[in-house]
Parts: sequence; structure tokens; C-alpha cells
Amino acid sequence: MNRNLILGALLSSLVVLAALVSFVWTPYDHAALDIPDKLQPPNGQHWFGTDHFGRDMFSMIMVGARTSIAVALVAVGIGMALGVPLGLTAAARKGSWLDEVIMRGNDLVFAFPSLVIAILITAVYGAGAINAIVAIGIFNIPVFARITRGAALSLWEREFILAARVSGKGAARISAEHILPNVANLLIVQGTIQFSLGILAEAGLSYVGLGAQPPTPSWGRMLADAQTMVSFAPHLALIPGLSIIVTVLGLNLLGDGLRDWLDPRIRVARV
Repeated sequence: MNRNLILGALLSSLVVLAALVSFVWTPYDHAALDIPDKLQPPNGQHWFGTDHFGRDMFSMIMVGARTSIAVALVAVGIGMALGVPLGLTAAARKGSWLDEVIMRGNDLVFAFPSLVIAILITAVYGAGAINAIVAIGIFNIPVFARITRGAALSLWEREFILAARVSGKGAARISAEHILPNVANLLIVQGTIQFSLGILAEAGLSYVGLGAQPPTPSWGRMLADAQTMVSFAPHLALIPGLSIIVTVLGLNLLGDGLRDWLDPRIRVARV
């Protein structure tokens, strides 16, 4: 196991642990206002200080981790649940009208960034975490569809796939029994990368007011609230910013380490 995998797993586990602990315990109520103690720097009573409403920053970071992970996890799940079957179907029907429809549909979704999709959804249904999940999930569908199709196309020409076709198996059964297990490693690695991008996307949407709404804490909204107070209370921006950096860095290192660990060619080269 390489250092990237270990370090990425440790950083990611730290963030996940903070999110899980926030369900049962936080140092203070993250929504409780305490105006006399507002804008305190980090100290023994408030480890990360307090914001402009006197709320404990450490408690807000813990609950904000829960929000970011939940949004990104569900969004990536939507992308994988819809994108992987589409990619397998397109690869199995290479060159057909169905393949063309799926891939041109992916191109159409790629033409609209997740922020634009979120704005369109918000204009119709209003701002909120659910709409952020839908927007990020829609953007993840073509990502997984393209990766799955590209990996599956090279497998359809392999001898064991030809043997499965000779034995009478149909395209759907071959995709489920032979293609999907052989591209699972690639999808796992890509899933960790998209998860980190989902964290960034959720923070960006919350920063512009399209993500989780108050009083639910969000790292992006914490940055937006702190942008006018950086000169006299820099901890309001540094702490949520560092939280995003640590989370994304940990997930990227985890994905890079998983890629090396799951790739048999790299394992053989090291041996």
C-alpha cells in the first residue's frame, strides 16, 4: 500500500468521522446564537472561534461536513446508477442509433456546467440541498457513461467475451457478468474523484446561495458569510476553506492510491 493511499484514507476518514460524530455530539448547538461572544478567535472554549452570530465554528464545521458528504455521496450515486448502465448499453450497441443517442445526450449535458443546471433548477423549484444534489448528479451521469463506455469497448474485443457470445449469452448478460466486473476498479477510482469534485461543487453552489439553506451549516455558505470580515476575523474564512482543502486533498490522494493499488500492471512492476 503506497503513501498516497494511506494518507488519503486517513484524511478522508477524519472528515467522515467528524460528520458521523456530529449526529450524536457537537461541542455546542450549531444553530444557537450568542451575540456577546461573536467573532472570537480560536481559544480554549471555542476551538475554532465563533462567527458573527456567536455560533461555535467547530460545531458548524462538523455539521457542515455532514452536509457536504451527504450531497456529494447522493449525487455521485445518482451519476453511477444512471451513467454506468448507459455506458454499458452504448458499448454493447456500438455504432447503432442507440449508441449515438446516448453519446450525443452526454454531449448535451456537458454543454451546461453544474452551476448553470443548478440555476435553472433553482429558478423552477427554489434553492436547497435537494436541488444541489440533482444538479451535481445530472452532471455526473455523462462522466460515468463515457468512462464506462470507453473501458467496455476494449473488452468487447477480448477472447473471453467472444467465448461468452459463442456460448449463447446475450449482450445484457455479458455486460452484467463479464464487462461490469472488469471495469469496476476504474469506476471505484473515478467515484472517489467525482466525490471530491462533488464536495467542491456543493461548496460552490452554497457559496452563491443555491445549496443548503440556513440554518443548515455549509462550508460554502460559511465562506460567503466571511468574505466581508476577512480583514478583522480571518478565521471565519480560513477554517472552512482549509476544511474543503483537506477533504478534497484526501479524496484525491485516496483515488490516486486506489488506482495504483487496484492496477495489476503496477503491482507486477513493483514485484
